[in-house]
Amino acid sequence: MTSGTTHRRRCAIVGLGARARLFTQALAGPNAPYADRIELVGLCDINAHRTAVHNGWLDTSVPAYPADDFTEMLRRERVDLVVVCSVDRTHDRYIVQALEAGCDVVTEKPMTTDADRARRILDAQRRTGREVRVAFNYRYNPVHSAVRESLAAGEIGEVGSVHFEWLLDLRHGADYFRRWHRDKANSGGLMVHKATHHFDLVNWWLGSEPETVYAQGGLFFYGDEAGRRRGLARPYARAHGSPAADGDPFAVRLADSPVLKSLYLDAEHEDGYHRDQNVFAPGVTIEDDMAVLVRYASGATLTYHLTAYSPWEGYRIAFSGSEGRLELLVEESTWTRPDVRTDGTSAVLHGELADDGAGRTELLLRRFWERPRELKVATGEGGHGGGDVRMLADLFGERAPDPLGRAADAADGARSLVTGLAANQSFETGQPVRARDVLTV
Repeated sequence: MTSGTTHRRRCAIVGLGARARLFTQALAGPNAPYADRIELVGLCDINAHRTAVHNGWLDTSVPAYPADDFTEMLRRERVDLVVVCSVDRTHDRYIVQALEAGCDVVTEKPMTTDADRARRILDAQRRTGREVRVAFNYRYNPVHSAVRESLAAGEIGEVGSVHFEWLLDLRHGADYFRRWHRDKANSGGLMVHKATHHFDLVNWWLGSEPETVYAQGGLFFYGDEAGRRRGLARPYARAHGSPAADGDPFAVRLADSPVLKSLYLDAEHEDGYHRDQNVFAPGVTIEDDMAVLVRYASGATLTYHLTAYSPWEGYRIAFSGSEGRLELLVEESTWTRPDVRTDGTSAVLHGELADDGAGRTELLLRRFWERPRELKVATGEGGHGGGDVRMLADLFGERAPDPLGRAADAADGARSLVTGLAANQSFETGQPVRARDVLTV
């Protein structure tokens, strides 16, 4: 992954859920922008049907391998770059095996789900000298880059505190409680799987690391007990084929989405995975409402709140400094329409989901003794506010100097985990947690 490469690198992708499509299409899909630099030579998943679905979307047929033959694929296909998009708890397995086989790695976030796995990755990276890049696409969102530039330029002086609130709406938030993420052993909970994005941003914006973490969190809205208490529970385990799910606004209809149907519903016969579980059924072991207080090595503090059952989606961030305040508001949707209509038919099929209220982005600089000034930032096209396309260019295109330092390595991936892992521990103990007692990078 060095600049000046004159031959196409040989790449394999492991884990072929919906997110992997970003990478397969960039490397081998129609009009793939990086096909001239990187050759996709291997697809690997525990489910052969999903592998075949991805292959059907590509302009070429890529050799397919079962997960148990991952290292054989690396050898046989002479792979030198691996993209890891598998279930979070398996990331370390593929990352370490790829590094030991002499490959560089790009991994989806979170890099892994616990401290032991993170140490294993860090040890392998140092031992092999190979490169690990973590796909923190939010670093590449233009408005987040503008925040970095403003803080680095000292426009509000020394940062004393950060307030960060992230809201997942009822459709997006509920989805984590339908999927494998609902089991904390798979995902590390939303403090790891989702908030690793946010904690990485704060680390990057401040140029600092967490020292002490205190957190409170619990399962307030989803899960069987809360569903019964609020009259939201329905007697079904998964939505497909379940009359009890008809009209449930929290159900997702896999058969109504060609992508979800092909990747998950049609693939169930191989692994039994249900992508449409009842969010108010037993088995949810993650939190949906989390508050975190962090002290950083720089002396700044962070107050962070993640809510997974909001009527609108977006986030608010405010930096208070010695010379002013920087405030960011991002409304990704102003309200949420359910995926399923009350008559049991799909809102997707009726074209209704596109009517969700479009939001806005506002970045305000409030310097002492001055009028507020809006910092105009062109919002990006594509996923994650334009972050995906810019991240792909950095991962697979020609390397260029980046004064913002957006590329994230294994150490950044580990640092992004520290706050979430410490928060999970604080949930259990009710006590503050020292970051160095969780993981030292």
